[in-house]
Amino acid sequence: MIVPVGIAFALVILTIIVVLLMRRHLREKYAVMWLLIGAAMLVLAFFPDLLSGLAGLLGVLVPANLFFALAVALLTGVTLHLSWELSRAEEEIRRVAEEVAILRAEVDDLRANNSGDRSD
Repeated sequence: MIVPVGIAFALVILTIIVVLLMRRHLREKYAVMWLLIGAAMLVLAFFPDLLSGLAGLLGVLVPANLFFALAVALLTGVTLHLSWELSRAEEEIRRVAEEVAILRAEVDDLRANNSGDRSD
């Protein structure tokens, strides 16, 4: 029963990723990462013994523990990457806001000079 549920879950995740990508709600650079994760989920759903074998190689007694450890590591990596992207976006927003403020001040100065020339 677990295998069909895992396969269905992986297929749903892959379908959602493809739909988001087609609707341009998910950028390609993120879609690749999520497609790889979805494909890995699908492989593990079809071949659950792979996780057991890997757990045995790594000395993990319960394959589910390895799965959750990998999930935590993956989510930590995704969180770190998104924090990095957010920091870059905040810096870009700050830079653009400063440029807009400078341009706005220049436009105000030009308007003030232009209206001063008309009153002469």
